Amino acid sequence: MPVYLLAQLTFTQRAAYDRYQARFMEVFRRFDGRLLVADEHPLRLEGEWERDKVVMMSFPDEAAARRFSESPEYLEIAKDRKAGADAIVLLLHGLPG
Repeated sequence: MPVYLLAQLTFTQRAAYDRYQARFMEVFRRFDGRLLVADEHPLRLEGEWERDKVVMMSFPDEAAARRFSESPEYLEIAKDRKAGADAIVLLLHGLPG
């Protein structure tokens, strides 16, 4: 069953986040995922939303998502993401079929 990683970010130190972003695809492409959304200007249609960016990735299953998010390569670059942005990150289970 597919899973999705959804991140909602508020930038706190843009230079650190930019370092993370510059290295992200180099690491991400080593794993079995697809980058679906990376939008710094989402259109809010309803409700309150005080974030700067939304990122959504898909993976074939939870194990694949965890291989990426827990890999030493990702954890190394994630130091800059954590220094550069306050994030809410969710793992979402897709619908079967």
